[in-house]
Amino acid sequence: MKRQFVKTENYARFVAAVRATEQRGAAEAGMLLLHGLPGLGKSHTADRWAVETGAAFLRAKVDWTPKYFLRDLALALRTVDPSGTSQQLFTRLLDHFARSQQALVIDEAEFCLTGGAAVLEKIRDISDYAEITVVLIGMEKIQRMIARHGQIYSRIAQAVEFTPATRADVAYACAQLSEVPITEALAAEVHRLSGGRMREVLNIIANIERIARESGLDTADVRHFEGVQLSYDWSSRKGKSVRKAAA
Repeated sequence: MKRQFVKTENYARFVAAVRATEQRGAAEAGMLLLHGLPGLGKSHTADRWAVETGAAFLRAKVDWTPKYFLRDLALALRTVDPSGTSQQLFTRLLDHFARSQQALVIDEAEFCLTGGAAVLEKIRDISDYAEITVVLIGMEKIQRMIARHGQIYSRIAQAVEFTPATRADVAYACAQLSEVPITEALAAEVHRLSGGRMREVLNIIANIERIARESGLDTADVRHFEGVQLSYDWSSRKGKSVRKAAA
C-alpha cells in the first residue's frame, strides 16, 4: 500500500478553520478545537498539517503537570533548553514562540484538563502572550469539558468536529493508496464496512491489496471478495464481510 496522505473533506474543513483562526480579530483568541469520535483521522490530519507548516506537535500525557508539559515541549522543539525551574522554562518557550510564531498542536488534550486544567492554563498563557495558533485535539466530549473553564473556552476561535469520511473520500483513498486498482463497487463496500472511519478504511485497503496479490488479481472487485471478512467489529465481536455483487 502506498504511504501517502489523503486529503479528505475533514482535512479541507480543518485547514479552513486554521486560516480563520489565524485571521481572528481578538489576538488572545488563538485556539482551535479539533474533536470527534476515535478513528476518524484527527491526529493523523493534524500531524500532517504540522509537518507541512512547521508547527510543533505534542501528544499529551496522563500524568502531565505544568512543568512536565513545559519540559516535554522544550524537548520536542530541540532548540530550547529543557532544564531549570518552571518559570525559566516558560520564559524560554515564550521567547521561542513569540519570535518564531510557530503554531502548536496538542493531541489527546483531555489529559490537560486534570488538576483544575492547570496544564491547559499554561498552554493558554503561551497562546495569549506569544499570540500563536494552538490546535487542541480531543474526543467528542472535550468541547463540553473545556466549556467548564470559561477563561479557556473564550479563547477558542474555531471548533471543528470530524465526521465519518464520505463515500467519495473513501473511493479517493482507495484510488490513491492501493497498488492494486479497486473498483467503484468494492470501494463502496469499503465505505460501508468502515462506517467512514479512516483508520479502518486504511486497514481494509491493506487487506484487499494483500488478498488481491495472493490471488494474482490485477484488479480488486466485489465479485472477487464476496463473503470475505475484511474487518472486525470489536463491540459485537463479529467479522465484517463483503456483500454479494449486485446481479
